[in-house]
Amino acid sequence: MSALIDPVEFQGRRVVVTGGTKGAGRATVQRFVAGGAQVVTAARKGVDGPAGARLVEADLTTPDGTLRLAEAALEHLGGVDVLVHVLGGSASPGGGFAALTDDHWHAELALNLLSAVRLDRALVPGMIARGQGVVVHVSSIQRQLPLYDSTTAYAAAKASLTTYSKALSKEVGPKGVRVNVVSPGWIYTEASDALINRIAASTGGTLEAARQSILDALGGIPLGRPAQPEEVAELIAFLASDRASAIHGAEHVIDGGTVPTV
Repeated sequence: MSALIDPVEFQGRRVVVTGGTKGAGRATVQRFVAGGAQVVTAARKGVDGPAGARLVEADLTTPDGTLRLAEAALEHLGGVDVLVHVLGGSASPGGGFAALTDDHWHAELALNLLSAVRLDRALVPGMIARGQGVVVHVSSIQRQLPLYDSTTAYAAAKASLTTYSKALSKEVGPKGVRVNVVSPGWIYTEASDALINRIAASTGGTLEAARQSILDALGGIPLGRPAQPEEVAELIAFLASDRASAIHGAEHVIDGGTVPTV
């Protein structure tokens, strides 16, 4: 795939990517760097960032951490042209709705919704002032197909993110800022392995049984496999590019055909 990348496609573009040290987020950072962009990302203490990107140490589940990333990005880049929210995930236990405490709910909302809301609030006004910019929020098909045993709070937070994104697109589109949503299905990442392990631990079953339970809950993947992080990154890069200049306020699913409806 790298041989097809235009090394100057994003030359001069200033990009912020959250969740840029693992999985699809790391692949997204690498894709923008390969396209010539200046990229800033964030991670908690002790995490290495991708080559070619500036890493800011910040916990984006907190207001202070979000502000730290925004200030560092503006200081380093002088402004932001593309803002991509990939940060997300779930650390809640399996066991259905009754196993989720208020703390679990607060943690899922802070990670999957409020981190994006806060960073938008800090950086999108600069895009509006310049009359141009791109925001991409990474949601999930679980907003439509929640796994009730293990990801109820995550799915609800991603549904909220998708709805918020639509509202944001209506507000800022007339001001020159494009907003789109990318909703992956199962991506083969470290996080997917962690989910399989949590399900196996909560059920007392094997890892293979846990993996199959996810496929069963999703109704299978017609393509026959999860998406690779680089495939998700390529969709994000397209939406951020001038090639997608008329695409706005839409959700773009990349799930191998998992969602059974059009």
